[in-house]
Amino acid sequence: MSDPRRLSGRHALVTGAGTGIGTALALRLATEGARVTLADRRAEPLAATAAAIPEGMTFVAAGFDVTDAAAIERGLAAARAAFGPVDILVNNAGEAKSAPFHRTSLDLWEQVMAVDLTSVFRVTRAVLDDLKARGAGARIVNVASTAGLVGYGYVSAYCAAKHGVVGLTRALAVELAKTGITVNAVCPGYTDTPLVREAIANIVAKTGRSEAEAMADLTAGNPQGRLVAPAEVADAVAWLASPGASSINGQAIVVAGGEVMVG
Repeated sequence: MSDPRRLSGRHALVTGAGTGIGTALALRLATEGARVTLADRRAEPLAATAAAIPEGMTFVAAGFDVTDAAAIERGLAAARAAFGPVDILVNNAGEAKSAPFHRTSLDLWEQVMAVDLTSVFRVTRAVLDDLKARGAGARIVNVASTAGLVGYGYVSAYCAAKHGVVGLTRALAVELAKTGITVNAVCPGYTDTPLVREAIANIVAKTGRSEAEAMADLTAGNPQGRLVAPAEVADAVAWLASPGASSINGQAIVVAGGEVMVG
């Protein structure tokens, strides 16, 4: 069982908190006592997430565009005014556009890089002084993907960006180790989120296969034969954010039922 006190008094910032894994992350961190800033570009999904968390435990930072430095600074200023400096940063915002490599335009490539990789650089840079002031106990957790560890066809930009997130995680872990800040990544496999449900619908529309057949394609690589639950990803992040994970640093924790084994 989770300890409702182990993150008490901590301020966690979660990007992409409006849906899917981001919502599960926010719920779990709040359950363990953290005050959570919900950051996303979209106001309506954030309001729905906030409504599921006890009053006073969240601050809604709508308009938090992780590709826009000015929007990041505005959102952080408001979050600090609400809850003080950030102790836990969870870089979760991302998107997964697909195309064969020969049809991957420069615009698509740059958009995926901006949202999935450069955003981690931008937000982490913006929060770093807060984390350094906290020192021991401060945490950075980057939500990467199994695509950050292996290759998949038709998502070359996404794979490149997530490999970059894992590499940045490892570099920062070494650089910041003596400050007491830990930096880790979680790498989910196919997870039961609106994004994956949309991918299944696209497969059905483009190929004429049934939803069950499309689902089977996505889960075939997972030895457990299923999608990962968002709450399972949130469990891993909450552990990495906890005091008990103070010696876990520079790791890419795979949450994928055995699809990818590293060590």
